[in-house]
Amino acid sequence: MQVGLHGRCAQHGGRRSWRNNTSPRTTEHTMRNREDHTTALDESRLPVRAKLVAAWTSLMFLYAYVDIIGFFVPGKIDDILVGVVFEFDITQALLTGFLVLMAIPILMVVLSATLPARASRIANLVVASIQIPFAMFNAVGETWTFYYWGAVVLELVLLAAILRLAWTWPSRVASPVTTTASVYDETHQTQRLA
Repeated sequence: MQVGLHGRCAQHGGRRSWRNNTSPRTTEHTMRNREDHTTALDESRLPVRAKLVAAWTSLMFLYAYVDIIGFFVPGKIDDILVGVVFEFDITQALLTGFLVLMAIPILMVVLSATLPARASRIANLVVASIQIPFAMFNAVGETWTFYYWGAVVLELVLLAAILRLAWTWPSRVASPVTTTASVYDETHQTQRLA
């Protein structure tokens, strides 16, 4: 049996006429659902750990690019070539201090993902709080105020997001099934020991 145009049966010269079982309303409804279904985005909740890792990573990129782009400020490279940064003489101790200051947020990317939840929460709260004064210090004495204060504002927004994520880290509530299973396990362990 061949179906021709408009869903009609081509057998018997088109005498036996039938249409698709779908009405225009059903077809429109199906198309709308199909469109909604294909355009809808997945809104799965991202774990707090992943959000913290993303925030610390963003902060590190911001630190790096603010410093790299800062080399375009007239006179910046000349000062470095003479051995001066921020009014400080460039020494091994100064660069080691910079390394420590940069290593702390770099390590927070890994620590946020790998520490136990309670330790990660505390570490994020402490380190983000300590980073705030360091972020503010970066703009002190700079002549390009829009650039450096803009960077400080962005850094503070990320640090505030980290603080908020860590502060509001949801607690895991034991489900009745988990609680019953743990009581059952404890009972059997006690009986085995006796």
